[in-house]
Amino acid sequence: MNAPAKPPRADVEILTLGCRLNAYESEAMRALAGEAALSNAVIVNTCAVTSEAVRDARKAIRRARRERPDAEIIVTGCAVQIDPSSFSAMPEVSRVIGNAEKMRAESFAANHERVAVADIMAVRETASHLIDGFVERTRAYVQVQNGCDHRCTFCIIPYGRGNSRSSPAGEVVEQIRRLAANGVPEVVLTGVDLTSWGADLPGQPTLGSLVARILKLAPNLPMLRLSSLDAIEMDDQLFELVTQHARVAPYLHLSLQHGDDLILKRMKRRHSRAQAIELTQRLRAARPEIALGADLIAGFPTETEAHFENTLALIEDCGLAYVHAFPFSPRDGTPAARMPQVARPLIKARAARLREAGAAALKRHLDHWVGREAEALIERDGFARLPDFTSVRFEGAVGHAFQRLRFAAHDGAQLIGVAA
Repeated sequence: MNAPAKPPRADVEILTLGCRLNAYESEAMRALAGEAALSNAVIVNTCAVTSEAVRDARKAIRRARRERPDAEIIVTGCAVQIDPSSFSAMPEVSRVIGNAEKMRAESFAANHERVAVADIMAVRETASHLIDGFVERTRAYVQVQNGCDHRCTFCIIPYGRGNSRSSPAGEVVEQIRRLAANGVPEVVLTGVDLTSWGADLPGQPTLGSLVARILKLAPNLPMLRLSSLDAIEMDDQLFELVTQHARVAPYLHLSLQHGDDLILKRMKRRHSRAQAIELTQRLRAARPEIALGADLIAGFPTETEAHFENTLALIEDCGLAYVHAFPFSPRDGTPAARMPQVARPLIKARAARLREAGAAALKRHLDHWVGREAEALIERDGFARLPDFTSVRFEGAVGHAFQRLRFAAHDGAQLIGVAA
């Protein structure tokens, strides 16, 4: 593990796009850049989950060059790992660094090569970095796993992250104990395929065993949260802890993707519609206050109206409160890009219908909270979040992490609260 490093100079800016794992890695890079004495630079940590994410990365790079014409623009992340040549060809870019290289201090040294992107499939370990805290003081992300051994037909991410590899439990616990000791009230466990944690470690421990160990050995951590989970891979111990332990946040975001069995097979997913519904029913029966979210894709190749209607119905059948609706976007190099495509206008229309159904589901969830009160984690003045991930807008500043709030109304997106 890396020893704590001095922070980078104030003229080093990090732009983070994409997932929570990127957020963790950006904080690690913040320390590594300080260790390398990097100065007058912008580090752009890119995402590649969709074609739009790649376009956003290019826009961020061009904007950074306009705003910092004399700065070194260092670009890294999944989009760079997958297609380094196109980013190195951008006139705005000073250096290109791969996903493995960005976790090494020497990559940020002044004399390092301009393009450093190795074969991510050859990486066998997940680097662990001790982080004292995050710029966002209320919540810290801790990487426990990286990469993915599955090959969903629509997904390019394994080619940006490599095969699945796990951080040893002892290193994860030490990281979380350190964060809790520094006053971080909530830690989020992150990974590309979180529920695969442990499969490559001696004895093949499960994610449930890791969560149990964290709860036992970091007793002063108020709240532990899990990022996106593959529904079919949830082990029995993890289910018990999520539904029975008060310090595990009552919120799960499930990687469901679709509601029709044929499309799920064409996506090469590992669960059926019935299994998704059964799991969500069990979760809500065991912990009624739990809130559930899911990723859903509209317009996957060969999707008919009947297939899509099954996805729409899944929102209510699974009792979802939060829906992340994505229009299908073909990625070069994936099997889905070679399948018969749905017309783009129809994809956009279906995605809009999914978002509309998701907004209605969120309204039902918010309606449930009106007239009640609960402890909320204050993220910044005027904004807080409940353990079940419900966002709250309130008036007034508070000087501590948690505040009991009463909810009189909502605006369709967040609760409106006052101090209880």
